[in-house]
Amino acid sequence: MATIADIPLTASAHTVLERRYLRRDDSLRVVETPRELFRRVATNVAHAEEAYGGDADSLAQAVEESMARLEFLPNSPTLMNAGTESQQLAACFVLPVEDSLTGIFDTLKYTALIHQSGGGTGFTFSHLRPAHDIVHSTHGVASGPVSFIHVFDAATEAIKQGGKRRGANMAILSVDHPDIETFIQAKASGALKNFNLSVAVTDAFMEAVESGGDYELINPRSGEVSERRPARAVFDLLVDGAWSTGDPGLVFGDRINADNPTPTLGPIESTNPCGEQPLLAHESCTLGSIDVSKFCLERDLAAVASDLDWERLGTAVDLATRFLDDVVDVNTYPSPEITERTLSTRKIGLGIMGFADLLYRLRVPYDSEQALGWAERVMGFVRERTNTTSITLGTERGPFPAWQVSIYGPDGPAYRNATRTTIAPTGTLSLIAGCSSGIEPVYALAFERRHYLDDDDPNALTRLIERNPVCRAVGEAEGWWNEELADHLLHGNPLADWDVPEGARRVFVTAHDVAPSWHVRMQATFQQQVDNAVSKTINFPRDAKRDAVGDAYLLAWREGCKGITVYRDQSKPDQVLSRRESEMDLG
Repeated sequence: MATIADIPLTASAHTVLERRYLRRDDSLRVVETPRELFRRVATNVAHAEEAYGGDADSLAQAVEESMARLEFLPNSPTLMNAGTESQQLAACFVLPVEDSLTGIFDTLKYTALIHQSGGGTGFTFSHLRPAHDIVHSTHGVASGPVSFIHVFDAATEAIKQGGKRRGANMAILSVDHPDIETFIQAKASGALKNFNLSVAVTDAFMEAVESGGDYELINPRSGEVSERRPARAVFDLLVDGAWSTGDPGLVFGDRINADNPTPTLGPIESTNPCGEQPLLAHESCTLGSIDVSKFCLERDLAAVASDLDWERLGTAVDLATRFLDDVVDVNTYPSPEITERTLSTRKIGLGIMGFADLLYRLRVPYDSEQALGWAERVMGFVRERTNTTSITLGTERGPFPAWQVSIYGPDGPAYRNATRTTIAPTGTLSLIAGCSSGIEPVYALAFERRHYLDDDDPNALTRLIERNPVCRAVGEAEGWWNEELADHLLHGNPLADWDVPEGARRVFVTAHDVAPSWHVRMQATFQQQVDNAVSKTINFPRDAKRDAVGDAYLLAWREGCKGITVYRDQSKPDQVLSRRESEMDLG
């Protein structure tokens, strides 16, 4: 790693910070260093301590140092906007889509404001009447939910999140909506590039898939059954869509609502764009992630890690939890409804990144029972520590306002935050931190990362070459890493084709070396230790069969996941991570 102003940033990390996060003057010249960025964010958020008689300066200094060591980072809108005119710091929003033209376009207005500030939005379109249904006010017929998803997609395309981040949306439709088959096939032609799609399925539907039974489609306007369909036929259609394009995913609504901490405030019907944050309508949430690979007792990347420094990790979790609670107070929300709902539940989502790098440090293969044990141990520790800190904050500051009517009140733990833990994808954050993304296995030991970072041309791709630092450090120490191997890996060739020790081949597995069932089991293991949900991609090789996708969907449901997203390699023309297909400077 190159050291830039005392922060151990890679060249790629510095490029991303400079193009997307560091402040600029009116001439668009960068006027902020990475250290100043972290100081701005920490100082701004820590002001919340003053309202509770806390030591704002002490917290600001501790958070700044944690971020400068790249141990903890909050979500992108916080890094971008804290201490600026925007001051919109949350990444995750869910907005309602009501069955009226006024309601739909009110939601579209707030969607635009959220995207402009770098946030992402999720919606359920399940309440909209189906296509060709009657509209009494105009004596016409409805165009259906999919037509309005296209409207939202076009608006997102026009905004492009103010040059900071591309717009991101989640569209969810209930499996019992009469337009479900149209929705499943909505991305078959390459449309809706600014949307992820997920089908909200019930346990009853999944049981009908297994038994070969039928289920009912229900008109949301009238509540009447419009027809019956074989569950397996609809399931096969969505499996085919996911195999072809990566969409739709599945959201297990019954499981999500079984964990809804405030059911009296309403059901949870949607999530943020990557699926890790189920939220009520008008609710938002701020996320943060800790790079667990930086807490090994051994600091040398080439050394075999014996364990984690649990005391130091616990301190980082305490600090991050307090910081995220403070974000809730200093945030400026896009609407009065979002302000009221968010402050009533004060949800936060602390998670981890760098998990695959940690397993490399421990010399534990990702697809092993030992790795599942480490997942349970690490996230269980983070969850328990976060819960304890949230209770401490609840004692100091009072529990979240909806606590009395929550599943915790009036006699349970007085949490400051209705939910505390989340596993986010951390795509850009992990690039800044120089670690593997979220809980994903490493995509490849050397690969090309494609990002839209150009302020002047939001459609221009920036290509960054990444090489896994742990594999490289171990290989150099053991004498088998060189630039020829790096080039070999970058061209998509496996490590197993090179003359490396057998132990290295087994440990340094990548996403496509891991069978889909192990991906699902890893997600399910983390889900058991997380309040909210888990962002995880179930990777398939290009030659995977459609039935394998269906098997993964059923396994995820049986194993207790709250949702599932699959991706078959090269099923999209512009995937974010790819192996090199042409000559490029490794630099």
